Amino acid sequence: MKRATKFFAVAVCASMLLTSCYSYTSTVGKGAQGNEKVTKWNHYVIGGLVPVGVSDSKEMAGGAENYTIHTRHTFINGLISSITFGIYNPTTTTVTK
Repeated sequence: MKRATKFFAVAVCASMLLTSCYSYTSTVGKGAQGNEKVTKWNHYVIGGLVPVGVSDSKEMAGGAENYTIHTRHTFINGLISSITFGIYNPTTTTVTK
C-alpha cells in the first residue's frame, strides 16, 4: 500500500510539473503581410470546457483578407488558471495583419 501511495504521489506531481503551454496558428489568405498585431484574451471556465467570452478573429483582423491567428496559453494564463484551481482558464489570441 505504501508503494502504491508513493507511486500515485509521484504521478500526480509529474502530471502537474510536466505540462506544457499549448498554441496553434491559423493562416487566412496569404498570411500576415505586415507587423500590425491585435491581442485579446479568451475566457473559459471549468477547465476550459465552457467558453464565457471568446474573441472574434475576423473582427480583430479589421477587414483584412490576409492575416495570421495565433492562439496560445501563455505563462500568465497558466498562472491565473493555477491560482483559480482550473475554474477560470484564459487563453490569448493574437492576430497579425
